[in-house]
Amino acid sequence: MLARHQDPIAAIATAPGRGAVGIVRVSGRGLGALVQALCGRDLKPREATYLPFRDADGSAIDHGLALYFPAPHSFTGEDVLELQAHGGPVVLQLLLARCLAAAAETDPTRSAPRLPGLRVAQPGEFSERAFLNDKIDLAQAEAIADLIDASTEAAARSASRSLSGAFSAEIHGLRDALIHLRMLVEATLDFPEEEIDFLRQADAQGQLDRLQATLGAVLGHARQGALLREGIKVVIAGQPNAGKSSLLNALAGAELAIVTPIAGTTRDVVQQTIQIDGVPLHVVDTAGLRESHLPGVDAVEQIGIERAWGQIESADAVLFLHDLTRLIAPDYRAEDDRITLGLAEKVAKNVPVVHVWNKCDAAGAAPAPADGLVLSAKAGTGLEALRRRLLELAGWQGATEGLYIARERHVQALRRVRAHLDQAQAQLSARVPLLDLLAEELRLAQNALNDITGEFTPDDLLGVIFSRFCIGK
Repeated sequence: MLARHQDPIAAIATAPGRGAVGIVRVSGRGLGALVQALCGRDLKPREATYLPFRDADGSAIDHGLALYFPAPHSFTGEDVLELQAHGGPVVLQLLLARCLAAAAETDPTRSAPRLPGLRVAQPGEFSERAFLNDKIDLAQAEAIADLIDASTEAAARSASRSLSGAFSAEIHGLRDALIHLRMLVEATLDFPEEEIDFLRQADAQGQLDRLQATLGAVLGHARQGALLREGIKVVIAGQPNAGKSSLLNALAGAELAIVTPIAGTTRDVVQQTIQIDGVPLHVVDTAGLRESHLPGVDAVEQIGIERAWGQIESADAVLFLHDLTRLIAPDYRAEDDRITLGLAEKVAKNVPVVHVWNKCDAAGAAPAPADGLVLSAKAGTGLEALRRRLLELAGWQGATEGLYIARERHVQALRRVRAHLDQAQAQLSARVPLLDLLAEELRLAQNALNDITGEFTPDDLLGVIFSRFCIGK
């Protein structure tokens, strides 16, 4: 643990600005003297007390509620003092400054500072203390930030489940099964003279099969949870006046982008996050794509076109919007073909490009191509089919009940676990298994799981071996 983790910390714990209530929080060891200086009395643990918060001269900075949580029964695992005052920024700054000053003052009962080293907390440091003191694991700590940052109701509910430990419980279940399997392999390696085939008798193959099946389910849930948290970036691309801005407005349900019949109206990127079935989609409207040498394309529009291609290159999905009313125009078709070549060059192979045929309400009897979706951004026709298609592209499976939030790093860690288990399966299935390599793959799989929760103690496996096997036999 770093030296700074021993310091007592204090901070304003509520958002900047005015509000009905604001909170100043202090965490550290031995807060009793500071409590006396600020509140003028001792506080009963976990009981709200209404009183004045005292300045150095004894005058009241404010009146409010004080709560004291002695260690280890607090969020951080240390002593915690919370001062709930009126939510004015000046009042809260005065309270924070008083906490810092009172901590540095000499305590007359012991001729020493009341709380040496008290400093303003760094971002996220209270949650970091909770993790370091084993009050929450790393996945739960991340869920706190995810709950705050949730952009949809489904994401908020899923983050709350992760914070309560739902995701961590599944990871711990995988880890425990993996440790048991490692125990069998290590015992076979360490005690060959016993002539006991631990792996065969304990059905190691069956255990590994079940472990892989469970991992597959957890990985599927994690991918859905990561989607709820991060969503996907959808870029709308196409020629000028194809209806890109109208489509953004229709999907968002608001007039976000300016729509005119003048080519080149959109000259910069316009982005809006929408939600479909609780999944956040970051929809980006871009400048119309056309050759820079064409009449009417000035320097500003050219910059917009360059930015449009930049957005396309970083997209998770591209909606290539076509104008059905100009479908048979040779110049329009030629420009669409040029854009198609550009998309093939700049868009990654795993990024889907969906052809969307717009203005079906004005196209009359013009036949639409068989591929893609047909809609009218103006009339709203076909929008629901596009929304369903976007969810399909995102990989959404349509169920939020019981889902927990996850991050891309969790998904990547679980994929590493799967890769190591696949290697372990190959070793175990070999005619002559190489148990050293099997044990190493299982160890690496456990390390990848520990990356998710932030746990790694080499003594874990040793403790399980000694507790479950009669070594002295």
